[in-house]
Amino acid sequence: MPKHILVTGPSRSGKSEWAETLANKVSKPVIYVATAQENPDDPEWQQRIEKHLLRRPSHWQTLSVPHDLSITIEQAKPPSCLLVDSLGTWVANELEQDEESWQAIASQLLTTVQKASVDLIFVAEETGWGVVPAYPLGRLFRDRLGHLTRQLGTIVDTTYLVTGGHVLNLSLLGEPLTNIE
Repeated sequence: MPKHILVTGPSRSGKSEWAETLANKVSKPVIYVATAQENPDDPEWQQRIEKHLLRRPSHWQTLSVPHDLSITIEQAKPPSCLLVDSLGTWVANELEQDEESWQAIASQLLTTVQKASVDLIFVAEETGWGVVPAYPLGRLFRDRLGHLTRQLGTIVDTTYLVTGGHVLNLSLLGEPLTNIE
């Protein structure tokens, strides 16, 4: 039976490193699903992408998937483990979608995860721990990512919170909310 895991936490908390540690523990081929889009005009962004790339084992396959995440998951064949890094970047890539289109995309992802026959490890940023953004696009991003992460957390097998240099297994420590709006 495939395992589905969510790793969440604030910026620079070690989410990706923990997700990579989990992926290293499975005895399956790992496919790193990178949602970031390269931007040669932004050297700092390119350095971030390169840092992630250098940290990965060379035998992992990497797929660049800025948009078609559901399709990528649907097409994955056992015994693979997909490490999706990150949901926040993927949501940002879809911000131009109107609300109806976004709801269809998010719903399709959640349905695809529930049907997936491969191991899945998702990395998601916690953006709601700070002030409410003062601009509409920032609020839209925060709300969409927060809602998607909340929904995903109720359907995966295990949810981890990485913060303050520690990893917490929320599935063991917490109680899931059953009312998802």
